[in-house]
Amino acid sequence: MKYAKMSLLVALVISLFFIVNNQVKKAKKTTLLKQKEAPLSVADPIPTIPIQPKAIKAKEFCEVNELNTNICILIDMSLHSGKNRLFVYDFKKDSVISSALCAHGCCNNEWAADNTKTTPEFNNIPDSHCSSLGKYKIGNRGYSNWGINVNYRLHGLEYANNNAYSRDIVLHSWGMITNHETFPEGTPEGWGCPAVSNQQMKKLDSILQTETKPLLMWIYKN
Repeated sequence: MKYAKMSLLVALVISLFFIVNNQVKKAKKTTLLKQKEAPLSVADPIPTIPIQPKAIKAKEFCEVNELNTNICILIDMSLHSGKNRLFVYDFKKDSVISSALCAHGCCNNEWAADNTKTTPEFNNIPDSHCSSLGKYKIGNRGYSNWGINVNYRLHGLEYANNNAYSRDIVLHSWGMITNHETFPEGTPEGWGCPAVSNQQMKKLDSILQTETKPLLMWIYKN
């Protein structure tokens, strides 16, 4: 009887061991499956490159060239087009007071798509449909067929963008551009103009109509 009880106890222990072991294996398998099936998380937001160094240089340029020393517009084309990359910078407050999406030119790619959301091309060639890097003086307010029907002529101040005026490169709004970030999707690409959302254009228009001196717009890529 004693040996029978011992045998039964051993059998129970062995059975319990196999049951527990199987449960552990199943749990691990389930965890791995869940990990494989789980959707990939969106990548961490691209960090905004510090803007103060550009703002300092922008202010120096404005002072030397008799442009507005209250506010400027900085556009960082090194950022993903689905992230806010147009920054309205207040020199007096030494800070960004507004930021928004901004389109760049599609060049030889499909219009209104986002094929170059991380790899935009730039040149100063007429009819290239590309954006141009460099500093611009924001000129006269005019009528636009796009967005809120307002645009501002842009005067390229550097060799890399001195054809802007003759290319009809203007600051305007576009109904296809949203008022919020679309990352990881990009912003629709146009024919070279720095276009913004309708709501953002209303903000910019209010600023531009208030300021007496022309503003600097600096499109750059770090």
